[in-house]
Amino acid sequence: MAQTRSHSHPHRARAIAALWKALAGRRLSRLWGLSRIIGPLVHRFSRRERQVTEINLREAYPEQDETERRQLARASLTHSAATMLELGFAWMGDPARVEASILAVHGRELLDGARAEGRGVIVLAPHFGNWEVLNFWLSSHFPFTAMYEPPKIAELDAVTRQGRERMGASLVPTNPRGVAALLKALKRCEAIGILPDQEPDWGSGIFAPFFGRLAYTATLLPKLVSRTEARVVTGVARRIPGRGFELHFLAADERVYATHEGESATGVNACVEAAIALDPAQYQWEYKRYRKVLEEQQGHPRHQEFRLY
Repeated sequence: MAQTRSHSHPHRARAIAALWKALAGRRLSRLWGLSRIIGPLVHRFSRRERQVTEINLREAYPEQDETERRQLARASLTHSAATMLELGFAWMGDPARVEASILAVHGRELLDGARAEGRGVIVLAPHFGNWEVLNFWLSSHFPFTAMYEPPKIAELDAVTRQGRERMGASLVPTNPRGVAALLKALKRCEAIGILPDQEPDWGSGIFAPFFGRLAYTATLLPKLVSRTEARVVTGVARRIPGRGFELHFLAADERVYATHEGESATGVNACVEAAIALDPAQYQWEYKRYRKVLEEQQGHPRHQEFRLY
């Protein structure tokens, strides 16, 4: 599991928290309007975000021409901007407003059915749409536990934690103690959340295909499944721009239940691909998903030449 190193930036933290609080009461249509301004600006002026997004899109959709990928990159960065602007809404907004913004829930029977069978539920929640709204809904309707890493700005930890826990979610650290807490929650037939598309530290994953290219993928899932017989679903909050969100719970690729770590990791990545297919523009393509390469693990003397970024 990847670790986030926090740094102290008190003035920046106060400014960010104040902005989230100011935006918490804004209409979603207004936030989306701001995103449509910010997203293209990020694409134009942020070289890092633009390049990583377009590199990832080239790997995922080689059949698209350059113009199509550039348009999709701008759309993706617009949705990423919307997610950032909506954090105040998800974490600090009136709970009744947040609940009302969830226009539909597709596939809830997958969650209810698993719990009726006496099974826990593992929700794979990729960086798609607004995952904080997904957390809000899950923790409002089910006993829900999720792993948590402190933000890069240490002073935002209290704000982030309070926002994610306010509807009853239990946050646990990304270490063996946190894994033990997840196991206990599953054995109580509760729901837990896992980020399936975050690159883990060396030793905590395996290489598996993601859109045809090997990506270093966490191997936590098969350990949890084998010890609890939990059911696995993919969950996302798809943005309906300016109006709200629709939640989608999708049956997991059957390979996630395999005891072989490589096959299970392949199934996990297939689950993420299926979620992205709902609307590719809503995936956070600016994340360096292919940072680690197999040649580095194998000790290749020129492994850096195989990196994308």
